[in-house]
Amino acid sequence: MTATDDGDGDSIVAVATAPGRAGVAVIRLSGPAARPTLAALAGRIPEPRRLTRALIRHPVSTEPLDDALVALFPGPASFTGEDVAEFHVHGGRAVPAAVLAALLGLPGVRPAEPGEFTRRAFLNDRIDLTAAEGILDLIDAETEAQRRQALRQASGGLAAVYEAWRGELVTAMARLEAWIDFPDEDLPGDVLDAVLDGLGRLTGDFQRHLADSQRGERLREGLRIAIVGPPNAGKSSLLNWLAKRDVAIVSATAGTTRDVLEVYLDINGYPATVADTAGLRETADSVEQEGVRRALARAEDADLRLLVVDWSAGADARAGVDRWLGADTIAVANKIDRGGTPPEPWIPVSVTTGAGLDRLIERLGGELEARMAVRETPALTRERHRHAVGQAGEAVDRAIDGLRAGIPLELPAEDLRLAARMLGRITGKVDVEEILDAVFREFCVGK
Repeated sequence: MTATDDGDGDSIVAVATAPGRAGVAVIRLSGPAARPTLAALAGRIPEPRRLTRALIRHPVSTEPLDDALVALFPGPASFTGEDVAEFHVHGGRAVPAAVLAALLGLPGVRPAEPGEFTRRAFLNDRIDLTAAEGILDLIDAETEAQRRQALRQASGGLAAVYEAWRGELVTAMARLEAWIDFPDEDLPGDVLDAVLDGLGRLTGDFQRHLADSQRGERLREGLRIAIVGPPNAGKSSLLNWLAKRDVAIVSATAGTTRDVLEVYLDINGYPATVADTAGLRETADSVEQEGVRRALARAEDADLRLLVVDWSAGADARAGVDRWLGADTIAVANKIDRGGTPPEPWIPVSVTTGAGLDRLIERLGGELEARMAVRETPALTRERHRHAVGQAGEAVDRAIDGLRAGIPLELPAEDLRLAARMLGRITGKVDVEEILDAVFREFCVGK
């Protein structure tokens, strides 16, 4: 498959760096116009893969546009697999706009669509679909753990897992096809046992891959944490401390927080969306009742809860909170500066004085790491991966059952072919036209 199979054969151009005032802006052009465009604007074609200083002129008026650096990356050994030209011009708005306008005035050059450079790289077999998704995740990464996971996927780590599994399926299919082609020959028992053993190991790999508590997806999107507890327990103060800024209004008046307030945080290198919720209590105020309802819903949906209580207020103020204690809850006993010594599992803190907060953040970081740490085996990062692996596993299970039952070999072989096809859809090896737009529309222009 080549880029011309998917488009009109035109060259595409876009500013590949963020807009605004900057030292350098990079304009990228990919396609057959790359070499003549360099000659037209820079006056010459530079040595491949070497930044070269050039005075950029308008190809028609010859007006100087910028004193810049240019580079040529010949295909197929370029990112897109086509000839790629880059113009490293001065940043800002006027210079990139002038150079881009000059490029778009040339025949056969048009603006790139979002993700079109990466899409052409995929169509020209420079990368697979999982690598393309990894590139997008790398661009969007906001924490160190997200960066590590995205880089591994962009470098082909996830594709290597799926392609290895697909190779095992193809081997098993080949063994079955050999006996399908020679029906007069009996299938040796040791060969059948070897096929069944291999397929059994493969289904075990599928199951372990799927039973990851959605680690990869959580790392991409961030863990959902809800701060819950009675009114005036210090929930909003704790959110402000975690965010290192005044996100929530803090007041001595009970029921100040009426809605769910969210903030995205980087906690020890792991992403989390932390939500401050209304205090949980019985109330006649209809607005506060809605706030309590939303707080309960957010607490139920959260991956992790911070249960905050005012320990100095006595047992009556903590009535009913025990229902939230459990493996997905960190119990926080706030305001210990006013008195009281909480037992385990409560973590004693004072948001006012800072006492115990280091221990709390250590525990919180440990919980995030346990749920999202990048492991040796690459994790699933998208629902489409999970669905395809699940479908492949079901097909292999059917093939195993059929082989054990002694049904005609054509049926188990077809199930194995379906399983291989499902894994191929993840990497883009087969039948993926209908998902290309969904994958690449998330990219920014210029990538």
